[in-house]
Amino acid sequence: MMTESDKDIVLEVKGLSTWFETRHEVIKAVDDVSLTLRHGKTLCVVGESGSGKSVTARSILNMIPKPGRIVGGHIILHNSSLGWSKGGPVDLARLDPKGRQIRGVRGREIAMIFQEPMSSLSPVHTIGQQIIEAIRLHRRVSHAEARAHAIAMLAQVKIPRPEQSIDSYPFEFSGGMRQRAMTAMALVCEPKLLIADEPTTALDVTTQAEILDLMKNLQSLYGMALMFITHDMGVVAEIADDVAVMHQGRVVEQGPVDQIFFAPRHPYTQKLLGSVLALEKRSRRALKAPRQEGGEIILEVENLGMRFAGRKRLFGGATGQEVQALDAVRFSLRRGEALGIVGESGSGKTTLGRCILRILEPTSGRILFKSRTKDAVDLAALPMPAVKPFWQEMRMIFQDPFSSLNPRMTVLQIIGEPLRNYGVASGAEIEDRVARLMQRVGLPPEMMRRYPHAFSGGQRQRIGIARAIALRPQLIVADEATSALDVSLRAQVLDLLLDIGHELDLSYIFISHDISVIRYMCDRVAVMHRGRIVEIGETEEVCENPQHPYTRSLISAIPKPDPRQRGRAGRIRYEPEGAAGS
Repeated sequence: MMTESDKDIVLEVKGLSTWFETRHEVIKAVDDVSLTLRHGKTLCVVGESGSGKSVTARSILNMIPKPGRIVGGHIILHNSSLGWSKGGPVDLARLDPKGRQIRGVRGREIAMIFQEPMSSLSPVHTIGQQIIEAIRLHRRVSHAEARAHAIAMLAQVKIPRPEQSIDSYPFEFSGGMRQRAMTAMALVCEPKLLIADEPTTALDVTTQAEILDLMKNLQSLYGMALMFITHDMGVVAEIADDVAVMHQGRVVEQGPVDQIFFAPRHPYTQKLLGSVLALEKRSRRALKAPRQEGGEIILEVENLGMRFAGRKRLFGGATGQEVQALDAVRFSLRRGEALGIVGESGSGKTTLGRCILRILEPTSGRILFKSRTKDAVDLAALPMPAVKPFWQEMRMIFQDPFSSLNPRMTVLQIIGEPLRNYGVASGAEIEDRVARLMQRVGLPPEMMRRYPHAFSGGQRQRIGIARAIALRPQLIVADEATSALDVSLRAQVLDLLLDIGHELDLSYIFISHDISVIRYMCDRVAVMHRGRIVEIGETEEVCENPQHPYTRSLISAIPKPDPRQRGRAGRIRYEPEGAAGS
């Protein structure tokens, strides 16, 4: 007999094992995992990269890339509306991964939203064409009816002017708009279960908050079960009813969200939560060596402006409007200081960092840089050949540790390259220096002849840090240097940067959309909006007592890693002056 509680079950995963068998080894990506998804409830699956979260999600839809395969367990879909199932339970693990039956499940009974919508939306078809195709695949309706339904769905996910937006291509949408379009496509056939695989990881906090609000509202409207995969414990605290914690392919702990946060039993869960809570306050390392007031200014940015010319349309036509990426930006940086730059995507953070290093050429303003041996020089006024010697004093750490390292070079070659290029060392001396640098960032020197693919994401970022400090620079611009890392690695890498900063008397410009990272690391913070700095001050003061309405909006959008605080602090939405009538 089924109890009332059992009738709410949409899907049961029982003892699921998905393995990847290679010539040399068997990787147990998912090993004996059991989960239960219920109508109207949200199960958050959390864990580090490589823990098996995404493979579990793909296994549910029986869409595992080769050489992976389901080797054991059951995936039971209850109360299916598929004709051939006669309303009874269906074991999805037993269906042909390429067969008609599982294709009928995908999109209709169970839908999935992926982390990066640009890689899962076709770039050569309009948003409307893709949503209409999803509708007509599962429903017998005319093209006109499907189009009308698609427009209604775009309106429901709050895409502006849906009647016009339906004929736009994905590249014409912002990241948040693309994620909304993906959500519309996933929900257009009203599935019983929505699987969202890291759907907000690449979004800034305000856009993330909007997407989370949207999903909660749509879940309430449709009563669907939601399986939300994330490594952000703030998001978990905000939306989860239940939590499953994964580690090395297994579920090590699961239960109600309150229990997981306040009475975690497994050591891995305790470690994960400890890493999250550490980022809620200033690092002890930063407090041990506070910035000296009145110290020497090494960088002064005055009225910096940057305009991007309008792009020419494909196949001719009018040129698009110019974009004012930076507008009269001014700030100073002292020796040994860490300055955070925070703001939404498109606010000008990365453009500012690249202009300071003259990777991009600003259109106005001055960048006064004082090296250890020379008077202050305006980098903005120098021709490019004259800028290059200053790159020995100013280095950059990039966001993605995967794409910023040459896969064809060994770690020895990667870290040794700036030493060789600037004539600092040669021959055996380079190997000695690289060995010391690897030890300094916590990597075994004996691994220097390996290639980047042999290292984890956290190790690759350490390689990038070793390369950046190889020339003992004065200034490092770190552009989202920890956003691609798991939360447990984030604090480790930030602590490493702080230690190196104190040791070398380094100054940092730390660009991030994550205010918790800025609070942990930085002495001061500058808040950017639409190319301008709208507020700048001591980090703690700005975070606890923001003055500008945009800063208040930004801070109100950050999910707190405490489910008992859910909904306590209302969202503040920022409306720039003149926006209402535009």
